[in-house]
Amino acid sequence: MTITQKIIDKHGIKPDEYKKIVSLIGKEPNLLELGIFSAMWNEHCSYKSSKKYLKKLPTKNKKVIQGPGENAGIIDIEDDDALVFKIESHNHPSYIEPYQGAATGVGGILRDIFTMGARPIATLNSIHFGDHEHPKTKNLLNGVVSGIGGYGNCIGIPNIGGEVKFNSSYNENILVNAMAVGIVKKNKIFYSKAQGIDQPVIYVGSKTGRDGIHGASMASTEFDKNSEKKNQQYRLAILILKSYF
Repeated sequence: MTITQKIIDKHGIKPDEYKKIVSLIGKEPNLLELGIFSAMWNEHCSYKSSKKYLKKLPTKNKKVIQGPGENAGIIDIEDDDALVFKIESHNHPSYIEPYQGAATGVGGILRDIFTMGARPIATLNSIHFGDHEHPKTKNLLNGVVSGIGGYGNCIGIPNIGGEVKFNSSYNENILVNAMAVGIVKKNKIFYSKAQGIDQPVIYVGSKTGRDGIHGASMASTEFDKNSEKKNQQYRLAILILKSYF
């Protein structure tokens, strides 16, 4: 398949980023390679616009076992125990499909706790919605709250705290922030970086559905005057894909 500018735009890749991709791999990317860069370089995964601010935050201390750069952060709490934590936002997905958007946000951070070798013990949340009188607020609130509670309840992880705020500035772009906390023995911590050659790769879990394709790049797009039309298209696509699975 020839990679056209239309395909590049649909993947959320900017012109300067595309040039960088070509420079890094030494050739024009194929569709699979473009998809990988789209997934890893979007705002949702790489924090392109905010990383310059995040870098100013303190991340090193004698109590910090793992700072930024891994699936989750780890703090030493003594007695050979460590606290593992992760925070993630699922704003756009929750605005488009409140229950599933919020539920998968919780699922994503619980996954990141597991991958560090830790056992999740609690979740928290901070959710922000539009004005009380806005026609979408009630549906968004009910769906998000149900999604957060539903996912945690299914695997027995309690939601121990959170906050809900309302302001008209969130009428068209809600904020759904979820946090997971886990506990791990310091000698049982797992890290994501693999080393060595000829190492086995083990695939665990059910096959991923097509409804996740371009999810992260979609979550990184800006809402504008055409956003509602796009959201309706996304909702229709989700309904069609759900009928297959």
